[in-house]
Amino acid sequence: MADDFDTESDIEHILRHARTVAVVGLSPKPHRDSYRIAQYMQARGWRVLPVNPTAASAGATILGVPVFATLAEAARQQTIDLVNVFRNSADVPPVAQDAIAIAAPALWLQSGIRHDGAAELARKAGLRVVQDRCLMVEHRLRG
Repeated sequence: MADDFDTESDIEHILRHARTVAVVGLSPKPHRDSYRIAQYMQARGWRVLPVNPTAASAGATILGVPVFATLAEAARQQTIDLVNVFRNSADVPPVAQDAIAIAAPALWLQSGIRHDGAAELARKAGLRVVQDRCLMVEHRLRG
């Protein structure tokens, strides 16, 4: 299938070139998948930018990094190579639009997260898109 080939190509490209990842929906709770996966990527030299409006309003840090309320706010501080999403599928369209607005090269929807309309919008805008796959698992498989 063409989509599978494109996804594989996108995964390879992202893992080869991305080093700064904005994690939308990154939880401050260490037992949550978003935290564990971001911690794994950070331990492998990736710069993690937490995006969580609730934690940001409390002035929190996650994994030792100040939390941003929005993707746009994070992008003002650092060039973002990848937007990694830990939100419900229904919440993806505005995140995809924000990723397009900040000119992020790639959008990654974690395992269990899929929104074909938002993915198509992002692809049409030139972003590489991965849906329903785990960044940590793919990194381990291809690392």
